[in-house]
Amino acid sequence: MLDFTYEPAPVRVVFAAGAVAALPDECDRLGLRRPVVVCTPGQAGTVRELTAGYADRVAGYLPRAVMHVPVAVADDARAAVRDLDADGLVAFGGGSAVGLAKAVALTEGLPILAVPTTYAGSEMTPVWGLTEAGVKRTGRDPRVRPRTVIYDPDLTRALPAGVAGPSGMNALAHAVEALYAPDRSPPIELLAREGIRALGTALPALVAAPDDEHRAQALYGAWLCGTCLGGTAMSLHHKLCHVLGGTFDLPHAGAHAVILPHALAYNAAHAPDADAAVARALGEPGGAGAAALHRLAAAAGAPRSLAALGMREQDLDRAADLATRDPYANPRPVTRAGVRTLLQHAYDGERRL
Repeated sequence: MLDFTYEPAPVRVVFAAGAVAALPDECDRLGLRRPVVVCTPGQAGTVRELTAGYADRVAGYLPRAVMHVPVAVADDARAAVRDLDADGLVAFGGGSAVGLAKAVALTEGLPILAVPTTYAGSEMTPVWGLTEAGVKRTGRDPRVRPRTVIYDPDLTRALPAGVAGPSGMNALAHAVEALYAPDRSPPIELLAREGIRALGTALPALVAAPDDEHRAQALYGAWLCGTCLGGTAMSLHHKLCHVLGGTFDLPHAGAHAVILPHALAYNAAHAPDADAAVARALGEPGGAGAAALHRLAAAAGAPRSLAALGMREQDLDRAADLATRDPYANPRPVTRAGVRTLLQHAYDGERRL
């Protein structure tokens, strides 16, 4: 018998090539007259060019977003937004830009309009994260979920293959975990399978011969996968990535790409339907989902070992200790020994999945 709760997120999605041109109209729809534009330092020039036609409506620019949202950066951004008397936030970029906008919205209560340029998927979730003293804290709050998201595949044309692959694997992680989340539901499972399928098709193509159709498919998949994370609880995979990023400063998307197949392998015997669903979505019916993810990461040009990301082997013990402290809900019991083995396999790039 079916037994579930599903609460759709009230997010307006505008998806089209060239959709960024609708930004002024979408700001009007939200009643924004003095938004602040948030981005990374590296995207500052591009963002100013994209908004040049209506710069007089922008209260200011905050090109301060960095990975893992350090508390000090968030505090500075909050103060700047108050000084500018802003009435909203426009987040241009990937998870770092959206994450900083969320940190501001969490305390200032301002609406967010997100314009993703990667496949992170954070723009579809009420999940926020802040890092302080080597510890990344996360939480959920409806105030930080963007009200409107503009998906424009044209904005991903400049995304290098070396960024696109890990970014797409990051998005996939949201859908894979949703398939075995304790609060999963049939609608979320449908979204997850379709998101995995779309990204599984698009990511290898973006490395081999990128074209606009596959860019659109990848962004579509990222949207679906982000929606999955917005509707379910996080499990061991995300706990590990929060530790690896917040404490050891590993790149966010790269950590997701490396950990994902190993986290699914850890859980596969306790969530066989999820493992099989991943394999089918990736075009390998009858195979193992974890192994299919490992092969996809290779085809997408994503990193496949923690060593390649700069992790030190002597830090694996500490990572295991931190990851098993206050663990997230997970289908397989989270033990220190089991997590330490998982991390060793991920460090080595172990293929026995």
